[in-house]
Amino acid sequence: MAVTTAQLLQPRALVALLVVLVLITLGGAAEAQQGTCGAQLSQLAPCARYSVPPLPGQALPTPGPECCSALGSVSRDCACGAIDIINSLPTKCGLPRVSCQ
Repeated sequence: MAVTTAQLLQPRALVALLVVLVLITLGGAAEAQQGTCGAQLSQLAPCARYSVPPLPGQALPTPGPECCSALGSVSRDCACGAIDIINSLPTKCGLPRVSCQ
């Protein structure tokens, strides 16, 4: 059975969509105390366009300075916690775990 490009991109697209959804959901957390994970993640809006896989044959764009600065302000614990949450969502929704390997 042949695998289409769309099927290959699905796990990456799902993860990218989940990242964007987490960012949107946590957007209201900007009012929270600075330094909390929610506040850190809410500052990643400039990175949203870089979290979506490009079309086949196109290179991933280089993040701009606003994205890099925002990403640099996210603590390791916060970033790892957000990734763990994103990775756990499909199972909690009764969907197969996403594997990008």
